[in-house]
Amino acid sequence: MDDFCPVKSGDQVLDSARLRRLYGRYPTGVAAVCALREGRPAGIVATSFTPVSMEPALVSICVQLTSTTWPELTKGGHLGVSVLASMHEAASRQLAAKNVDRFAGLSWFASDTGAVFLTDAAAWLDCSISNSIPVGDHEVVLLQVKRSAIDDAAEPLIFHDSRYRALVGIDE
Repeated sequence: MDDFCPVKSGDQVLDSARLRRLYGRYPTGVAAVCALREGRPAGIVATSFTPVSMEPALVSICVQLTSTTWPELTKGGHLGVSVLASMHEAASRQLAAKNVDRFAGLSWFASDTGAVFLTDAAAWLDCSISNSIPVGDHEVVLLQVKRSAIDDAAEPLIFHDSRYRALVGIDE
């Protein structure tokens, strides 16, 4: 802590590399946002999944404006949000990859609404898009939760400092 110096206006340039590192200091869960489109699963990974409201039940994600998959996902009524479990690190990497079959070898299922979910997730939310707002280089999307389920035995996958991690309990 001896070298700690709070950032003051003009002290340090906040370039994209520094911002990425700074934002990465905040641990987040990892969610897959998926749906059937033209009979095939499509999906993205969001580390910006956040609960927003209890009444109505709303969650949010942030999607890069450059995403080529997001416009496809917005074409249907429902989206499946799978809160990924600690065993989903490889699945998360695969779903985030470009120019590959993102669902090859993954275990998934679809609801009657066309929402797609990964098997063995920590939680599942069947959602519809409530609102979206372009902000900077992302779109902030509010999703209304229509149905949900939880696997109490699954530990969530965590993303921190550009690495995947698992929660470790601290005994009191």
